[in-house]
Amino acid sequence: MSSTLSLILRDNRIRIPAVTLVALAFTYASTAPYQSIIGINELGLSNGTYSALIFFSASVNVTTSLTLGIWSDRLKERRPLVLALSVAGMLGFGSIAIFHSPAVFVVSTLLLVPMSNSTYSLLFASLRARTNQMDRGQAAGITATVRALFSGSWALAPGMIGLYLVNSSSMTPAYGIAALASCTCFCLYFFFAPGNGTAGPAPDQPGFLASLKRIFMPSVLVRVIVMALLFGLQRLNSMLLPLIITHAAGGSVVDVGFIAGLTAFLEMPFMMMWGMAQRRFRTVHVLAFGALIYCAYLLLLGFAAAPWHIYALLLLNACGAAAILSVPITYLQDLIADRPGLGTSLISLNTFIGTGIAAGLFAFGTSISDYSGTAFVGAAAGFASIGALLYLESARRHARQPA
Repeated sequence: MSSTLSLILRDNRIRIPAVTLVALAFTYASTAPYQSIIGINELGLSNGTYSALIFFSASVNVTTSLTLGIWSDRLKERRPLVLALSVAGMLGFGSIAIFHSPAVFVVSTLLLVPMSNSTYSLLFASLRARTNQMDRGQAAGITATVRALFSGSWALAPGMIGLYLVNSSSMTPAYGIAALASCTCFCLYFFFAPGNGTAGPAPDQPGFLASLKRIFMPSVLVRVIVMALLFGLQRLNSMLLPLIITHAAGGSVVDVGFIAGLTAFLEMPFMMMWGMAQRRFRTVHVLAFGALIYCAYLLLLGFAAAPWHIYALLLLNACGAAAILSVPITYLQDLIADRPGLGTSLISLNTFIGTGIAAGLFAFGTSISDYSGTAFVGAAAGFASIGALLYLESARRHARQPA
């Protein structure tokens, strides 16, 4: 791990995207916990309007990520794109903080904020462009470590901002903090990232539609869907856990916040652990094992009947979630390894599909059972996903072997 951190710190083309991702995490973490409070409670949006807004915002995010991912592979430098998206973040988050208006909130959340969120995949594309020149295990370790740093920033920000705004009558200043974080991203790339793009002039690349077709090739799309199924387990847990804590386990909202914070902090060392595991084992096997741990967690979560049961599952939760959140980055990038931007844009597509799958599992589970029963449904879906993943990779290996 120390050698990986040393490599990140020494190499400017890795260090700058990594530090920028830490700053970018503050834009997410500053606003995500309070977005629904501001939109519904403070600005008076209806539940239906807010739900539609979130859906279309996610659609804009995945469209922007795919478009810029394809475009970035045709450019010598990704730096101008990162700068432009940082400006979108400054305008989007800043306008919500300054103008306490439903119209401004809707426009910014629908267009500018999801554009800013696309910076995430673009920064990982920059990292991939550099790590493509390295040993596979070393590259995976760097990706996992940077993702762990991102999680650490995510874990730190909500508590700090919550303390800062504890006596505030409005939560919109959180968007001002996100605007400052976007400004920090801009400054990092403007002042410290010259030459932080591809290793040389960009080779001739196929057109936009030809690039898009690569995503919808059966061999790629089916694996994205399987990854989305696994990612959906983590999203499903984020819906279920607070409800199980406060209902079946008889806990309080204090337990909800405490467990969320502890899980996020514990994810960091586990992400680094999974990164080191990828040096010795195939990515697909590391991911399958981590997902198996998470399925075991969901299965046990369904039996939780007291707060201490939830706390006892913390390590399983963090260990499995760390694998599901970090290892698929490398797996998805490897699906289109020669196109860092296009391959990394699959992360946004994976998130979009996975969130929809989680919503579907939640709706199905709660229609036939209670929240605890829905955890069993999630575990069953997870076991099926792991089986599908191992089958696909086994079939691909056999296809590559000479007859």
